[in-house]
Amino acid sequence: MYFTKTSCISGLLILFLALACEARVPRNANAGFITVKDAHFELNGSPFLFNGFNSYWLMHVAAEPSERYKVSEVLKDAASAGLSVCRTWAFSDGGDRALQVSSGVYDERVFQGLDFVISEAKKYGAQINNDDDFYTHPTLKDYYKNHIKKVVTRFNTITRVSYRDDPTIMAWELINEPRDQTDYSGKTVNVWVQEMASFVKSLDNKHLLEVGMEGFYGDSIPERKQVNPGYQVGTDFISNHLINEIDFATIHAYTDQWVSGQSDDAQLAWMERWVTSHWQDAEIY
Repeated sequence: MYFTKTSCISGLLILFLALACEARVPRNANAGFITVKDAHFELNGSPFLFNGFNSYWLMHVAAEPSERYKVSEVLKDAASAGLSVCRTWAFSDGGDRALQVSSGVYDERVFQGLDFVISEAKKYGAQINNDDDFYTHPTLKDYYKNHIKKVVTRFNTITRVSYRDDPTIMAWELINEPRDQTDYSGKTVNVWVQEMASFVKSLDNKHLLEVGMEGFYGDSIPERKQVNPGYQVGTDFISNHLINEIDFATIHAYTDQWVSGQSDDAQLAWMERWVTSHWQDAEIY
């Protein structure tokens, strides 16, 4: 789920590739880039509405040139079906076809796979758019920042455009589903989000940025915690999205796991309450 924020609330491991029209209006620094106005996305001054999909595996597959046709087929089919935003991974640490094979060491072959993914998204007329120590240890935070800088400033070997200057990328996502079971208030994660969001924007102030949260409520508005599926995970949907550098909000929902054992009607009712409450909060805050 994607929600824009109102003006009072003013990926990077994840890319939102926007399969958008090639008609660009290069008259100012933000021309061709997705922006937020009030509670809506805009592209070149007009509302930007989209249907999206998730294909996390694109870079992994594109790292092998003989398999790149799979990426092309997916993006072509998506564009034909009217899907205009794809969420995909821009990270992979260790294992087969890892982007970062060890701290600060990157596999150029895999990076060129990501280059290909972005270039294909542009071609098909769409616009592309972990434990307490992870959030607090200076060395681990530096590792993360080094990775962010490497990706955001990457010069695409195919399009010849740096990622941070390419309007084919709709947005960056800081992290996929952050959790901190050592601080259920959400404050630890919130401090991390503020630091990393500021860092990303210092490198790239053209693209939109979001957190990547599941949507669990924390201590900032205690009464909202009753919307959670009976527990907390150490994040705070409200406080995280009040950070000025965060431009829009997302939520995830795994009804079968989060409210397992309940009837279909009860699960549907919970899902409706989950979506509605976040929608309302995105409008209010």
